[in-house]
Amino acid sequence: MADSAQTARPLSPHLQIWRFTVTMAASITHRATGAVLYGGSLLLAVWTYALAFSPSLFSAVSGFVTSPVGFIIVAGYVWSLSFHLMNGLRHLYWDSGRGLAVPTATKTAWAVYIGSVILAAIILWAGYAGMGA
Repeated sequence: MADSAQTARPLSPHLQIWRFTVTMAASITHRATGAVLYGGSLLLAVWTYALAFSPSLFSAVSGFVTSPVGFIIVAGYVWSLSFHLMNGLRHLYWDSGRGLAVPTATKTAWAVYIGSVILAAIILWAGYAGMGA
């Protein structure tokens, strides 16, 4: 009797019974930003190559980066880098055995999201403000 009751239950938790939380979102975002960093690093490598070897290629890449589409890509890369860095520091904090309680993990997840937006805004402002210097 007990064996048949166990087979009727799901074998593992699934998304239909989980409540979406900010800690879950931070985990998913951390993985996504890691993937985005690959593409942004490729753009950075192309820009560096162009700077070193071809003034005309550098001009084309710089023109793209300063365009509206380029700004969105650069802003996404900078935010991804900021988020991944801050969430990595959060994971280092967890490695010390602290901050693992649900209320603390939730607060630190919110702090990573808010802090990464602020850090990215500061970096973008400084970068684009210094372009004319």
